[in-house]
Amino acid sequence: MARLKRRWQAALSRLGSVALGALLVFSYAPFEQAWLPFIVFPLLVFLLHTKNPDNAWRLGYYFGFGWFAAGLSWIYVSIDSFGGLHPIASVAILLVLFSYLSLFPAFALWLWRWLSVRIHPAGYWSLPLTWLIAESVRGWFLTGFPWLELGYTQTDTWLASYATWFGGAGISSILLLLALLVVRFVQQRHWRYPAVAFGALVLPLVLTQLNQVSRTGESLKVGLVQGNIPQSIKWNPDQHWPNLKTYLELTRQLYNDHDVIIWPESAVTMPEPYTDDILAILHDEMSETSTALMTGIVDIQDEAYYNSVITLGQDGTGHVEEPYQHGHSNRFKKHQLLPIGEFVPFESLLRPLAPLFNLPMSSFSRGEYVQQPLRAQGREFNTAICYEIAFPNQVQANFTDTTNFLLTVSNDTWFGRSHGPAQHMQIARMRAIELARPLIRSTNSGITAITDERGRWLARAPQFVATTISAEVPIVQGLTPYTLLGAWGSWLLAGLILIGGAFPVVIRRQNK
Repeated sequence: MARLKRRWQAALSRLGSVALGALLVFSYAPFEQAWLPFIVFPLLVFLLHTKNPDNAWRLGYYFGFGWFAAGLSWIYVSIDSFGGLHPIASVAILLVLFSYLSLFPAFALWLWRWLSVRIHPAGYWSLPLTWLIAESVRGWFLTGFPWLELGYTQTDTWLASYATWFGGAGISSILLLLALLVVRFVQQRHWRYPAVAFGALVLPLVLTQLNQVSRTGESLKVGLVQGNIPQSIKWNPDQHWPNLKTYLELTRQLYNDHDVIIWPESAVTMPEPYTDDILAILHDEMSETSTALMTGIVDIQDEAYYNSVITLGQDGTGHVEEPYQHGHSNRFKKHQLLPIGEFVPFESLLRPLAPLFNLPMSSFSRGEYVQQPLRAQGREFNTAICYEIAFPNQVQANFTDTTNFLLTVSNDTWFGRSHGPAQHMQIARMRAIELARPLIRSTNSGITAITDERGRWLARAPQFVATTISAEVPIVQGLTPYTLLGAWGSWLLAGLILIGGAFPVVIRRQNK
């Protein structure tokens, strides 16, 4: 009877872990129930705080599976629509992905309990640090997949101000600290735990006042073009010129009264060497109307393909400094390529298996990790193409004292009306908050938007509509602490939480 009871308890613990992980999907965009992590993580800590490391690993794995299965279920839309696989095979691929990603929260929770049980009770306060270790590896190993960082859940709350000091990862540490404090208070009923929690909740209001960032009073009139080209025909060779015509027709209504016009990722689908003539005409036309055009395009250099963004027309200090020609310097080449979509590991084995592994333009080469900013109208744009906006270290590494805007171009049409594009936009907004620069995001089908330096909406286009939007985008000066510290800030915060939490524990044990 006792054995049966233990089995039921174990089954309920595993089911509860999966459910807690799955609930987190509602804390991200488009659901944006930012309060959920304040419930989920105290419950998770309470569930695990008496477990040995092995049990913590198992329950952490189930938690991770629920988290990623619900949060990344939108990937199925792309595989099902364009992968050419049987639905069972599509689900099997996703299960492999979710199973792999679940290893990271499992490791974080196992290491946390191992430090608490085997090393010292003060290891209880190491959870933000062990979580940061696991998430850092997840964002790097096998080129990285840093989606669904916990900090993104707070993009629209006052806690987002932590990001200007410690990045989005720092917000994750604060959420985990609050969970640890709640459980300790339930256990010990000591006043210091709610006091520290109150301080952690109020501190971002103070940090906001300490940021040396301000608007200059100047602005740039920016227009974005959303072509809404169906993914099913976008790469059809017969569609290259109709695609371009769509963008040109939408763009002409923005001439004369806009400083910069931006097209999305690979808006020009014909590779650049074969479109030199039309690009030269566009360059001259933009120059005559005192406008700059920035567009995604496929570039070929030395038989290597690059997913790129180039600038035509006005650049430099507001005059044409460099005539357009293929290979001109005012360009950015994507570095962080999307596995399967832009490069295929073990391609000789995988490409023959299914259309999923042989998608159009899935043989790109990498650009440099750090590149010169794009220039337009005398302003500098820190550029990221699609997926790489999710890599905060790369965006921060390309940021300079003279950066005026964050620019990201994308094509989320692959994922239809799922919650994937909304998550992608939320990630991009966090980069704006971290670096305190307006964000300009141009996409093929949405979400196309412009935000200010605090991630607040200035303009936003409806999804799946061919349209344009525009806004007066402010020029901002000054640097956030995160700009200077980068990822070190989040490590510092996690270390301070461990030291601050461990110090009283160590003192009490020494006094006994």
